Amino acid sequence: MSIYLTVTIKGKTEKTEALKSLLLDMVVNSRKETACLQYDLHHEVEENIFIFHEEWADQAGLDAHNEQSYIKAFVEKSKDLADDIVIYSTKKLA
Repeated sequence: MSIYLTVTIKGKTEKTEALKSLLLDMVVNSRKETACLQYDLHHEVEENIFIFHEEWADQAGLDAHNEQSYIKAFVEKSKDLADDIVIYSTKKLA
């Protein structure tokens, strides 16, 4: 059963380009993972909010994703680049 995530990341204004570069690298790497069915990144420019729409094949695949070195590096680097990160786990209704 698929797992759907929506992740919002409020970037620090002065760090937007560094954050965007890091997020785009995550897109490239995440899309290579077998369990990754969707990994799309959007940017709401006015509020400087980045939004991921993700779909993972199963919990084991998502767990493996979260153990990747580039995800762990993002968690560490994001402390300097982002003000807030919120992860929503959702169920697809339609």
